[in-house]
Amino acid sequence: MKHILITGCSSGFGLMAAKHLAKKGHHIYATMRNVNGKNADKASELKNYASSNNLNIEVVEIDVTSDESVGKGVSQIGQVDVLINNAGCGYGGPIESFSSQQFLDQLDLNIVGTFRVAKAVLPKMRAQNDGLIIQVTSVAGRFCLPGYGLYHTSKWGLECLSETMRYELSPLGIDTVIVQPGPFSTDFINGIISSEDEEIAKAYQHINDFGEGLISQISSIYEDPNADPMLVVKTFENLIDMPHGKRPIRTVVGIDFGLQTVNEVTEPIRQGLLEAFEITDWDGPKVKN
Repeated sequence: MKHILITGCSSGFGLMAAKHLAKKGHHIYATMRNVNGKNADKASELKNYASSNNLNIEVVEIDVTSDESVGKGVSQIGQVDVLINNAGCGYGGPIESFSSQQFLDQLDLNIVGTFRVAKAVLPKMRAQNDGLIIQVTSVAGRFCLPGYGLYHTSKWGLECLSETMRYELSPLGIDTVIVQPGPFSTDFINGIISSEDEEIAKAYQHINDFGEGLISQISSIYEDPNADPMLVVKTFENLIDMPHGKRPIRTVVGIDFGLQTVNEVTEPIRQGLLEAFEITDWDGPKVKN
């Protein structure tokens, strides 16, 4: 049994993972913002689900964009064996049409938010000399499409942050892995945030047309069995169950548009860099005897 903190549990992968992993016998800290406001129904849903099924799910208020909220939330939690950094959202539109504040908000949620939560739980993990951090990025962190530059930037940045964390934390007994979901039938598309400057956006009609076609295409993909969100949840479960030293740095889940090949091609280069700098033993904690 692991004590697992999951961010972004009001919907999507987070909500499903909280329920599934609790059913597998784990103690879940299901975190979300606005537990007494916008997400009150989701918080109640999880609490009732736990009560009805005699499961260990604690709903904790955490807004990953707030140092104060993260600190307060984590202070209410005891042991943390696994952190699933899942909270995030996407901004869509021509880059020029966004304000600087919107760009900062995108990065704050998708990159800095994961940093805040990891920083808050790491003292607990270091004290245990044991832990696992699962960083949810995206196949969008390995390629780019027009109209989603802010989102791609955040996911590319999260890839870098996560890989660096793997090397820094491994000698302390803490494993860091990256999960890269493709398109899945969650509320992500409906939650995409548009740019503020509509006049500038109108100058990019080709981007607007492309975006409409892309959303239509992705919606049709949802009928594919490989777009079942439970595939991502099962990936979380498999990574949690793996021993130290056996977890791959990156795991693509679902429809990958060929991005798995990118991982396979670049992996020898990554390994070669570790060898060149003589830190191959920092690539994930070794199996414990």
